Amino acid sequence: MEWWMALLLLIGGTVLLMFMGLPVGVSFLFANLIGTLVFMGGLSGFKLLILNLEESLTSFGLLTVPMFILMGEVMFHSKMALRAIDALDYWIGRVPGRLGLLAVASGTIFGATSGSTIATTSMLGSLLIPEMERRGYQKTMCIGPILGSGALAMLIPPSILAVILATLVEVSVGGMLIAGILPGLLLASFYAIYILIRCWIQPEIAPPYDISPIPLIKKLKEMTIYVLPLGLIIFLVVGIIFLGMATPSEAAAMGAIGSIILSVFYGEMNWEIFRKCIFGTIKMTTFMFIIIMASMIFSQILAFSGASSGLIQAVVKLELPSLLVLISMQVTLLFLGCFMDNLSIAVIVVPIFMPVIKALGFDPLWVAAMTLINMDLGNLTPPFGLQLFVMKGIQPMTPMAVIIRSALPFVLCEVLALIAIMIFPDIALYLPSLMRKG
Repeated sequence: MEWWMALLLLIGGTVLLMFMGLPVGVSFLFANLIGTLVFMGGLSGFKLLILNLEESLTSFGLLTVPMFILMGEVMFHSKMALRAIDALDYWIGRVPGRLGLLAVASGTIFGATSGSTIATTSMLGSLLIPEMERRGYQKTMCIGPILGSGALAMLIPPSILAVILATLVEVSVGGMLIAGILPGLLLASFYAIYILIRCWIQPEIAPPYDISPIPLIKKLKEMTIYVLPLGLIIFLVVGIIFLGMATPSEAAAMGAIGSIILSVFYGEMNWEIFRKCIFGTIKMTTFMFIIIMASMIFSQILAFSGASSGLIQAVVKLELPSLLVLISMQVTLLFLGCFMDNLSIAVIVVPIFMPVIKALGFDPLWVAAMTLINMDLGNLTPPFGLQLFVMKGIQPMTPMAVIIRSALPFVLCEVLALIAIMIFPDIALYLPSLMRKG
């Protein structure tokens, strides 16, 4: 069978099953069974498939996933971040788009403790949009900063998708997590600059208002009690990975334990909340592991079928500039993000693209960082951006057209961040290089 026919059979069969309504993981498992039967020798291939299933799920690095999920569940259900938002609010003066900037700052901090775009968007939307509306903010300036800030959770560690992507690309999980820090902060800066400029030019979309003076001692007290402990949680995850003091899995476990202890200290944890956190973690981890398992096997079947090597040879024969190939891949990811969720894109595209990327000599970590931003972008692009539907759930009376229009400036900010990382790879690679040297 020609390589392109094998590729069409595997990809087409998977996509067809998805369109029939089957979950992503189940669709890939069925496609893997068909691929094993056709390309790996029938029954003997199934024996190899079972061995590969065990190998793909017993990696120590994958322990990071449930620990990060548990950490996010604790942060979300215990509502610890709500007090931190109040503390941050004290420090933002009378500036244009004040509440929009608060959303960006809060999204950055909460994203660094939860790793969930859905949880961050839901929390910030429920808390800040009513206050924005009360202050006379227009809908686009209420919704846009919340959508953009929620997206930061996918870039800034602990990012669950970054761990999955690192596993699929076969790069260091720690390096992948650290690689998201500067791009995430760069994107947050773009958001803040846009909000400041837009609200300065059009003050009517975010009317300024007087704020009561708050004593410095109260600001410092609130910051010390409610923000610095979250900084400690962030250090337990990011800092000790960067310093080489622990593996990502060990750091994730410390972050999860630290978040539980902190929630108990604040009096926000009880058995009912703990039960919700555990069951939420088990449910999400099972879903993630099925997809990871199916994707790893899928990439192996692509190699057995000759589809991977055939695609590499076809791309090389085109004699296109390597950068043009890379740009084409990113545009493809951007297009797919309009119609598919992040995990589906990761498990379908990454096993196909990464052999080509390695053959062209690009740094896989650099490309993985750009891919992460592109998937983050897919959450905000119509018609099926996940965060758009989350926002619709928060604001059911707001037309979807208004939500999409609110997201577009922040989509542009993400595109600019993606271009910046493509032009200046050190934005993503500088901190991981320091980590490796350490």
